Amino acid sequence: MAASFEKIQADIKNRIFHPVYLLSGEEPYFIDQISDAIENGVLTEDEKGFNQTILYGRDVDARAIVDQAKRYPMMASHQVVIVKEAQEIKTIDELSAYADKPLSSTILVICYKYKKYDKRKSLAKIVEKKGVFFDSAKTRDEKMPAWITEHVGKEGYSISPKAAAIMADYLGNDLSKVVNELSKLYISIPKGSQITDKIIEDNIGISKDYNIFELQNALGTRNIVKANRIIAYFASNPKDNPLIKTI
Repeated sequence: MAASFEKIQADIKNRIFHPVYLLSGEEPYFIDQISDAIENGVLTEDEKGFNQTILYGRDVDARAIVDQAKRYPMMASHQVVIVKEAQEIKTIDELSAYADKPLSSTILVICYKYKKYDKRKSLAKIVEKKGVFFDSAKTRDEKMPAWITEHVGKEGYSISPKAAAIMADYLGNDLSKVVNELSKLYISIPKGSQITDKIIEDNIGISKDYNIFELQNALGTRNIVKANRIIAYFASNPKDNPLIKTI
């Protein structure tokens, strides 16, 4: 089946597992989150030693993955096989035969990052019928403030609209980077607090005076002096403030 991120995470939490997961797409954050949830949520620490295997696409081919997936678990309900960087496997579509008749005690997770796996290929079609196919799409820039607000809320905090906009403008739609910066804030403020632009400036170093949000305001109010000052700041800090995107 094709499933949403929320549905997959909820199923894992409720210990509803599927024999094959094909996680593909341009956004690695969601793929990592699902993979980590399975890696940490299926087996106990004692069971993992004999029943959990992490493989990397650059080191294996389809045959090696199938050989591993066909093993039976030892003193556990499941065997977990996670294939990271699966986009590097040239023979990946050869997993179709196994996906069509997977071992019920194995949970095979295929992490195909940074691009979409062609849904017209047999592996994708079979996994949609026999397991879980997940398309990890990039979050659009204009939706980032809302995504940040929702994520912060789930962590037990709130964030002002201006602070969310500043973070989105400064960090873009790199979800892993955004979450990493937010994690720094959670450590420094009490649970339930609101994240403001002042907190962001003090803890992350994103200036409330020199960001795209303030540039837009300056241009909107025809404050040319302030706008030029912000643009000059961007030009002197090209890595943190890509001028091309700004303009």
